[in-house]
Amino acid sequence: MQNKEEIIYGKNAVTELLKSKEGVDTVFISDSLNPSVASYYMALAKDCGAVVKKVHPTKLKNLCGTDNHQGVAAYASTVEYVSIAQILRNAEEKGESPFIILCDGIEDPHNLGAIIRSAYLMGVHGVIIPKRGGVSVTSVVHKTSAGASMRLPIAKVANIAQAVRNLKENNIFVYSADMNAQPLYKHNLTGPIALVVGSEGKGVQPLVKSLCDDVVSIPMHNAGSGVDSFNASVAAGVIMYEISRQRNLGK
Repeated sequence: MQNKEEIIYGKNAVTELLKSKEGVDTVFISDSLNPSVASYYMALAKDCGAVVKKVHPTKLKNLCGTDNHQGVAAYASTVEYVSIAQILRNAEEKGESPFIILCDGIEDPHNLGAIIRSAYLMGVHGVIIPKRGGVSVTSVVHKTSAGASMRLPIAKVANIAQAVRNLKENNIFVYSADMNAQPLYKHNLTGPIALVVGSEGKGVQPLVKSLCDDVVSIPMHNAGSGVDSFNASVAAGVIMYEISRQRNLGK
């Protein structure tokens, strides 16, 4: 996977980029921009997980290479995503049963980066993320993943539910994580497998969960104490470890 950044500037261009949520890393707003206009871009940036930096007009001119920036610019991260078929080929070429992670609405780039890092170290063959409703692979994701996002195939799909259907058609058993399910160690997690990791606040979407073959949970101490769930990336790492452990028994 290759990653590079390009500067996008001008109100219309930056607006369309932010609304697309396609890998926006950082938004630069001129100190001289009208406050109400600046607030508009700050809200768009927050919605797609981008960092906002207020800068002097001269610095913005230097970043863009022109005065014609209209007070706003953004770094767009251009990532070479793969297809689900390529992820399956990755497993086949290694002579292994597919092991795939689907991120259903992960919005925090640090969580996505941590999930990708754990996935790479646990032998996952690829990660699937949505085009809408979740963070893209940005510079923050790259940094948090410690470079794993450059090594692990990542697919970006229009619809996570359809991706689950696609995997099931390829004879892959799909699990989702939920607190109200049998503990993961009671499941046979060997063979072709995929795990859906839900968003930080809402978890796995009901439709996606209904399409999964089964649900797993992580046993917890101190249940009912008010601290009743794991961070999304921590939960993903724990489950991936158990899958990897079971897959490697006897090797």
